[in-house]
Amino acid sequence: MSEKAASVIDQQLKELEAIATRTMQDLNTVSGAERIAQWKVRTVSLLQQLAGKNEADELARKNPGPAFTNDLIEEFTDQVDCYRSYLAALAKRLRSAAPPQA
Repeated sequence: MSEKAASVIDQQLKELEAIATRTMQDLNTVSGAERIAQWKVRTVSLLQQLAGKNEADELARKNPGPAFTNDLIEEFTDQVDCYRSYLAALAKRLRSAAPPQA
């Protein structure tokens, strides 16, 4: 189960990267933020099913915090980095907890 959850997290990280790339290309951070919000709802649901309620709740509570630069691109990338770092660490933790494959 841990390996499957880690694989799903990897897929969600790829989706997050695709959203970030698209947003950086079109420089539409409002649309990017909307796509991130939709992605986050799906990801929280998947985590709840595969990794557990605690991990899903942790992602749901993640918020990059206030930015003081008034730079929408920086605020967007902070949001992406916040979710990326949490999910990458979670996938690593799940893989290390998984029993070795025979």
